[in-house]
Amino acid sequence: MLAARFDPTATTQGYLAVLRSHIEQHGVPLALYSDRHSIFTKHDSEDGVPAQFERAPLQLQIEPICATSPQAKGRVERLFQTLQDRLVKALRLAGISDIDKANAWLPEYPAQHNQRFAVAQRNEADMHRPWLGGQDKLAGICALHHQRQLSAQLSCRFEGQLVQIEPGQMQAPKARAIVDIAQHRDGRLALSYRGQALRYKRYACDDHLSRSKLADAKTVGQRVDQAADKERKRLAGLAASIAHQDSQRRAGIYTTDSPANAPRTTAAGRCGLSPSRPAATV
Repeated sequence: MLAARFDPTATTQGYLAVLRSHIEQHGVPLALYSDRHSIFTKHDSEDGVPAQFERAPLQLQIEPICATSPQAKGRVERLFQTLQDRLVKALRLAGISDIDKANAWLPEYPAQHNQRFAVAQRNEADMHRPWLGGQDKLAGICALHHQRQLSAQLSCRFEGQLVQIEPGQMQAPKARAIVDIAQHRDGRLALSYRGQALRYKRYACDDHLSRSKLADAKTVGQRVDQAADKERKRLAGLAASIAHQDSQRRAGIYTTDSPANAPRTTAAGRCGLSPSRPAATV
């Protein structure tokens, strides 16, 4: 066990963060062994564009190896079973129940785990190469990369925002050019054209477009939890409103003929909560 991280769900950016942490601590490995989940590889043999995570090892000259046998997958699952049992107890002993504190504590755990469970390798040689490209370049490789075509005004849309290239740049592209957008884990964007960084400004337009509607087996659980939490908050607000209206009715002085927070006015323009009226008798 060389690197680990806690995330709410398994995402491409989460795996890229673990890869970056691994390289910072140990160097660049010669090969990377994974399963065949769509995060790590595309299943369409006719699609030559690599997946987001697959691109990063290729740029780092890491050989990606996808497991195809159940025996190989079993090795990964056995490690997960061990960690899911022992990590829970270790976190409980450390008094940690917050994901940020858990990630701050986690670098201490691999040494303890390896001391007890590691198997001595046949070849003692270290198969890592030192990374000499600098932190900024490594951060750029371990980001999500997208391409957008600029408009005649040198702007483009990206996840509900309008990105405008600032004028007066020597390396600024022309209209209809394709620019590269590197999306970092913290939400920061880095724009470039033919390898040259670009200055830009962002303007919020359609925030709802920043939330992807797609989900897979690793993220659907979190999406359902978010929807359920949103519905619980809505119902709690509705229950509070009903409780407020009931308390007013029990007091016998108000009826809810308009929202409770509507401004009070006088004479014919009166609105808001008005005095209750007795029921008409026949």
